[in-house]
Amino acid sequence: MPAQGSPKNPGSIVKYRWIAVFFALFAGVLFQAAPASAGVIAKVDIASQRMTVIVDGNVEAVWAVSTARRGYYTPRGVYRPKTLARMHYSKKYHNSPMPYSVFFKGGYAVHGTYEVSRLGKAASHGCIRLAPRNAAALYQLIRSHGIADSQLQIS
Repeated sequence: MPAQGSPKNPGSIVKYRWIAVFFALFAGVLFQAAPASAGVIAKVDIASQRMTVIVDGNVEAVWAVSTARRGYYTPRGVYRPKTLARMHYSKKYHNSPMPYSVFFKGGYAVHGTYEVSRLGKAASHGCIRLAPRNAAALYQLIRSHGIADSQLQIS
C-alpha cells in the first residue's frame, strides 16, 4: 500500500494542501494583527466651511475654515500633502503670511490666517484658511504622522 502523499497517491497531496490553505486563511482572520495607523485625515466641507480632523480613526477636532470666495476656486478631491512650511509668504498675494502651511496642490495650501473673523465664510483666494492655533495643530499632526500617512479630502 503506498504511503499517503506519495507520488502513487497524488490525490492525498492535493487534499492536504487545501486543508493547509484553509487553516492558514482561517488563522489569518482569527489572529489578524491590529490595523496599521490610519494617520491624519482632514476632511474639508466647503458648503459648511468646516474641517473635521480624524487621527487614527478618531475625530479629534472640527474647525471653522475659509475657502475660496466668489471668483476664486478651492480644488476639490483627495490629496496627500506635498510640502510643509512653518512660515511661508505668498509671492502671488502681496507677500501675505501663511503660517503653518500644508501645501497639497501647486500653490494651494491649508494654512493659518490672522483674519479669524472671516472663518466660517468663503473668503480666500483658494487656499483653506484656519485659525493660527488650529493650523499649528494640524501642521504638527501631519509632521508627526508623516506626509505619507496624511490626507486632505475636500468636497
